[in-house]
Amino acid sequence: MIPSPFVVRRIQKETYDTFTIEIEPADGPRDFPFAAGQFNMLYVFGVGEVPISLSGNPGSAEHTIRAVGTVTHALAKLKRGDVLGIRGPYGTSWPLEEAAGKDVLIISGGIGLAPLRPVLYQLFSQRKKYGKITLLYGAKTSKDILYRRELEKWGTRFNIDVKVTIDKVSEDWQGNVGVVTTLIPQTPLAPSRTITMICGPEVMMRFTIAELQKTGMGDTSVFISMERNMKCGIGLCGHCQCGPLFMCKDGPIFRYDRIKDIFGKKEL
Repeated sequence: MIPSPFVVRRIQKETYDTFTIEIEPADGPRDFPFAAGQFNMLYVFGVGEVPISLSGNPGSAEHTIRAVGTVTHALAKLKRGDVLGIRGPYGTSWPLEEAAGKDVLIISGGIGLAPLRPVLYQLFSQRKKYGKITLLYGAKTSKDILYRRELEKWGTRFNIDVKVTIDKVSEDWQGNVGVVTTLIPQTPLAPSRTITMICGPEVMMRFTIAELQKTGMGDTSVFISMERNMKCGIGLCGHCQCGPLFMCKDGPIFRYDRIKDIFGKKEL
């Protein structure tokens, strides 16, 4: 429960309300090992603590954050050289080893692309280990699109199929319009040899899974990120308990067949 001091190294503005913060240990630069899908607890002294997924290359402590609450707004005000507290990394990871030799389908909505970004970096670094890689990404508007420059180069540089859509028509957007699930029927899939990883709002994930099931995708081939209600990060407070599971220590990455009975209950 005791945070370690880290220093802000760099802050990159991503959209009007979202930024990426890169930090390093206060006692000197060194690698920060983690598995894609894990998260840290970020503590702003005198304000509070919040769980945030790691969003950079393994070894680099980067977090992409949307300023929506007291702590995240405080994080947005930090400057290079400021100190914050870190606990972690915590949680389970995306099934990269299981996906070796298979096609990989990544579906994300909004800031849900951030927890999947480390997956993409690892896929790129070992590109020959995987089959076809497809990224389907949806945002509310063109102004909400994360990592715009990276999205533009990923498809050509790393031989992956990238499709981006926005919910509403915009004069500055010439691409797909509609929720991210509308991209699935447009995407050739081989369900029997595909591993799917999904992160986004729960309603988006629910409809995405339903659409994937129409293609014949099995529940054991689908993995989702459940980050809701996490508070302590280590399963002590019970704030994120959902049935018999704790999102922080049993997740946040779950194979869908393990959590579908809970996930499908709106009351939870």
